[in-house]
Amino acid sequence: MPSDYWPDEDVASVRRGVVRLARRLRAERPDDALSPTKIAVLGHLHRRGPSPAGEIAETEHHRPQTLTRVFAELERDGLITRTSDETDRRRSLLAITQEGFRALAEDMAVRDAWLAEAMAAFTPTEREVLKLAAALMERMAD
Repeated sequence: MPSDYWPDEDVASVRRGVVRLARRLRAERPDDALSPTKIAVLGHLHRRGPSPAGEIAETEHHRPQTLTRVFAELERDGLITRTSDETDRRRSLLAITQEGFRALAEDMAVRDAWLAEAMAAFTPTEREVLKLAAALMERMAD
């Protein structure tokens, strides 16, 4: 990047806001919480259903090798199951268990409680703007 590069102020403002909010939400998690990577895997399986490991890695922007240990630990802890894919027996499908869903829900509840309290100070219009911004950020992340 050239040394004279300065991002558009709107772009920089969005980046700063997203980064600061993400940092704050991470800080609200309990010390004994699952790692962000494990939460991302459980969240993927909850949203998209049973998935092959490679698809999870690609969607979550990880290399499959990086997630091998994470998958093994989640399976060992009873948070996911691994079954053979009916259409391709060489492939395994990972699925979230009830215990995995409970762990994911507990993790989200802690952060959601803080977020709800913080958003309570906003007007209804400001909350609607945040909902719209959230939808746009989801689209951007995909």
